Order: sequence, then structure tokens, then C-alpha cells
Amino acid sequence: MKNPVLVEKIENRIYLIRGQKVMLDFHLAELYAAKTKALKQAVRRNIDRFPEDFMFQLNWEEVDSLRSQFVTLETKVEGKGKHLKYLPYAFTEQGVAMLSSVLKSKQAVQVNIAIMRAFVKLRQILATHKDIAYKLTELEKRVEKNEVETREVFDAIRQLMLPPEKPKRRIGFLVDRE
Repeated sequence: MKNPVLVEKIENRIYLIRGQKVMLDFHLAELYAAKTKALKQAVRRNIDRFPEDFMFQLNWEEVDSLRSQFVTLETKVEGKGKHLKYLPYAFTEQGVAMLSSVLKSKQAVQVNIAIMRAFVKLRQILATHKDIAYKLTELEKRVEKNEVETREVFDAIRQLMLPPEKPKRRIGFLVDRE
């Protein structure tokens, strides 16, 4: 059964970092109703299942740029401080899928299914946007071409609307040379 609130919550927590769509470890831990520390421990115990294209650790610069996007760090919750002590891990779609084999609770399985659906929906939306962007580019090209042709037509009409030039009268005596 789909939970629309959960799906929306997941969609809002998918970020684009280093050109990849990812979810952060503390967001995943919250969704799985687990502690971030426990999630990281489970990952470390099975680190061979998480190559770099499944999971990577953010640097402080990336964390700072994301800080404005999520509220988790801005409020004190359950005795946690306002700032991160450790750099978070970012999990790609494949990494999130691999988490289901590491975290074996029923909730983890249900959450993973919802996350996979969210990633698929995001991919569909991006594909639609690419299609729309392509069509918009093509339309712009046609409009530019039509604009140039229209301008040429108006210039030609203006030329036709100008009164014909009268021949200039010569000043002085006219001599017939016959």
C-alpha cells in the first residue's frame, strides 16, 4: 500500500550531489526508524556491498551547501546538536537498494519499496522535462526563423509603400542635341 505522505517525504529528500541523485544517511535512518549510528555500523559491517557508485561520503563544502536545504540540522532534536560531528554518507539509488539486504526489518523493506518508487517517479519526471526542453528549443528555432522571414516581408512591404521617387528637375538651360 502506498503512503502518499511517505512518498512525498522521500521525494523531498532526494538531492543531486556530484551529478547523482542521492539520499543522505540521516534521512534514511529517520525513514527506517533507526539511529544514524546504527545504519552506519550496518553499512561498515557490509562495506564490500557498497562501492563508490552506491555510496560516498560528502565533504564539508558539500555539507555547507546543503545545509540551507534541510531543517534537520537547524533544530535541536533528541539531544542532538545543531551541527554535524561527522560527514554524512550519500546513497545512490543502487546503494539504497543494497541497504534492504543489510537492514532486514519489515519496515526497512517497506521503506525501500517506497524509495525505489520515488526514484522511478523522479526519473520519469526528468525524462518528461528533457522532452519538453527539447520541444521548447525546437519551437524557439522555428520562431526565430519565422521572425527573420516576417521581418523581411515587412521590409519589402515598407519599400512598396514608399512613394515613387520623382525624377529631379535639372537646373539651367536645356539644349536639344539633335
